[in-house]
Parts: sequence; structure tokens; C-alpha cells
Amino acid sequence: MKLFLDSANIEEIKRANEFGIICGVTTNPSIIAKEGKDFKEMIQQMTQIIDSPSGEVKPTTEEAKDMIREGRSIASLHPNMVVKLPTTPEGLKACHVLSKEGIKTNLTLVFSVPQALLAARAGATYVSPFIGRIDDISMDGLQLIKDIAQIFKIYNLSTQIICASIRNAYHIIGCAKTGADIATVPYSIIEQMVKHPLTDKGLEKFKNDYIAVFGE
Repeated sequence: MKLFLDSANIEEIKRANEFGIICGVTTNPSIIAKEGKDFKEMIQQMTQIIDSPSGEVKPTTEEAKDMIREGRSIASLHPNMVVKLPTTPEGLKACHVLSKEGIKTNLTLVFSVPQALLAARAGATYVSPFIGRIDDISMDGLQLIKDIAQIFKIYNLSTQIICASIRNAYHIIGCAKTGADIATVPYSIIEQMVKHPLTDKGLEKFKNDYIAVFGE
């Protein structure tokens, strides 16, 4: 399972990239708004660090014809750009057209198996089920990933599953067990993944034992 960084913060992207573990970056309108920077400038900065950026059509863009036009503009920013579209009737229409043109697409805000199946049939390169938000309404986000992965495998669908709305390291383990293709995570979760109290305790013991014999 690949890891993407879910961020538009250039410093976070640089730090995560130094670990050598991320294969792409995802963004959304909320993340971009949080940074308060020009989208095109941000994408240009991202692609100097990592070669797999993504950009989402504006949430105010509601009709397929406008999503298609905006999607083409986003795709022109970088050869490996992935255009994120909402999983709506208009988003499916736009996905069908853009995918036919060879533009990579990610159908986002997926909360059900039928939505994921429709996105795959429309030609989506990726679908992004939101685990954390499913959990928030007392349903099982990881079960959704399992169901989508099973159906995609049965019908040999090439659309890749990006586990989104990751809240903790447990979600990462669950996604990996389901056979999901990608998990997109905030930088704070990457920090959480690498930490373990026994690692810290072990390093402290190694350090103390070394100093006791050899000094600083």
C-alpha cells in the first residue's frame, strides 16, 4: 500500500518527502484555504518536491461542463496532475469526459459502495472513501474499504482505492489489511506511525549502556 501526504503545507511536504515514504500529495479546498496561498503557485512549489500532485475543482463549480473546463486547466499544470472531482451526477459526467481525454481523475467524498462502483465505471483513476467521517456517524469506515476492494477485485476494475479521512495509525493498519492501494494521511499521522514508546525506551537504554562503557 502506497502512502500519499494529505497536505498543502510546503514545509510538511518537504519533511515527509525526506523520509522517502510518500508517493504523492493530495489536497482539497479546505486544506488549500487553510494555507491561504494561490493554488497554481502552491502546485508549482509541490512539484519541485514530489512528482505526483493533485488539485480539486472548486466547490462552487457545480455543472459538469464547468468541471470539465476547470479540470483541463488543473491538468495542464503538470503532466502527472490528478484532478479531484466530487462524487455527484455532474462529477461523474466530468470524470467520464476527462478520463476519455487521458486525464487522471480522483472521485472524492465517497461514502458508499454504489458511489465507488459508479466512479469506477465512469473511468476514475482513483476513488477516495472517507473512513473517519463514516466512523463519525457510527458506521464502519474500514468495512466500506473492504467491500469496495472485494467488488473491484471480483470485476477486475482498475480504479485504485485511496483511503482518505485517516484519523489514526489503526486506520492505516486496517486499510493495508483490506488490500487498499493507497492511504492519504496528514503529516501528524506519519509522526504517529513512526513513534513507539518501546523504541524510545530501547534507544535510551542503548545510549546509557554505551556511555557507561565508552563515555560520550
